[in-house]
Amino acid sequence: MCHTLDRDGFQMVPSVLTETEVETYRALLNSLQVAPGHRNLMKHVPAVAALAISGKIQELLSRLTGSIPLPVRSIFFDKTPEANWLVPWHQDLSIAVKERIDSTGYGPWSIKEGVPHVQPPVEVLRAMVTLRLHLDDCDESNGALKVISGSHRLGRLSSARIAELRAQREEIV
Repeated sequence: MCHTLDRDGFQMVPSVLTETEVETYRALLNSLQVAPGHRNLMKHVPAVAALAISGKIQELLSRLTGSIPLPVRSIFFDKTPEANWLVPWHQDLSIAVKERIDSTGYGPWSIKEGVPHVQPPVEVLRAMVTLRLHLDDCDESNGALKVISGSHRLGRLSSARIAELRAQREEIV
């Protein structure tokens, strides 16, 4: 089955980067002296910031979403057998912002690695999309993402509602 961003909430696009580009980014990121997870990657790695606004990525996201994307967050995960962690079922509900400005409908607030984050209204989240680039093979044992098809259309979900959906719908890795 071919999954679509609009219907399923995700879409897999193979070979976004060439093999040479993958090797270049792997070498660059392997040279970082960081923990297995690293936030604010565009700020710390200019090549990642350049990739985020590159014609290749902008064209891909424009084609998938029908709008011109603006990168707002970059996170790097390097899950290995020695450094792996379980991520419970959840929705990404917080966004990174430049500064805290209290506004109706925005909250609660948090700070992650020195950067303010807030939960915006659902309408803001619906206008956002996450691009996940894999630089190596990924499966259930080392960081593959599990999704519940169509759950992106249901707004903010409680843990109980997520459990219900897991029982009713197929989990896709």
